[in-house]
Amino acid sequence: MATYNKRGYKAPKEKEVKEVTEEQQVVIDEKDSTTAGVFSKLDETASRTEDWVAKNQKIIIGLVAGIAVATIGYLAYQKFIENPKQDEAANEMFVAQQNFQKAVDGVASDSLYKLALNGSEGKFGFVKIADEYSGTDAGNLANYYAGIAYLNTGKFDDAIKYLSEFKSEDMILGALAKGAIGDAYSQKNNPKEALNYYVKAAESNKNDFTTPRFLLKAAKTALALGQKEDALKYLNDIKDNFDATPEAASIDVLIGLAQ
Repeated sequence: MATYNKRGYKAPKEKEVKEVTEEQQVVIDEKDSTTAGVFSKLDETASRTEDWVAKNQKIIIGLVAGIAVATIGYLAYQKFIENPKQDEAANEMFVAQQNFQKAVDGVASDSLYKLALNGSEGKFGFVKIADEYSGTDAGNLANYYAGIAYLNTGKFDDAIKYLSEFKSEDMILGALAKGAIGDAYSQKNNPKEALNYYVKAAESNKNDFTTPRFLLKAAKTALALGQKEDALKYLNDIKDNFDATPEAASIDVLIGLAQ
């Protein structure tokens, strides 16, 4: 039977077998050698690391255990000590806050301020709360209340002491505390320190309530000290930036005194 080839058909050639020259073999051997060297070094490093871990296993375990104990201890402290302490302090302070508010409202003020400070009805006053629950939010707030109560009962050194202990990021309370320290120094006939704290109170958190209030006190104190330039600066601040506040009502008269 006849066999016909299609046009353009070529018989397949046998696969060419490339011989590997000695130079190529050397290159291959060098690559293998280099790769082997890298893995050898990695093995050595891993081995040294394993040896180090084995030798220092007790230290590593101790460190990990220490971190775990510290974390668990902190969480336990938060849950079983600090949070209940916060609640306990807030409960203790309720009666003192009531007495303080009644005193602010003008009902037998002096005696109620003293009850707020020293305690009543089997509950602690602000002084005891600030001491017993220091480090809690309630203990910190008790410092503020105690400071204001002492300020209103004429015990200005105690007022300064407790108000200085009070720390707050609240834009109103923080400024009021500084301003109250200024009031205490003013009552102690120390206008320079009073002015210092009035300025701090005015600059601590700018707002329409406390800022013009303490700018005005700073201006009046500066005028009393003969510091007219500073007084004018504080008064102009009120006129330019807080003209809608009560402090701005008679500002032009004071500006005239400062000029």
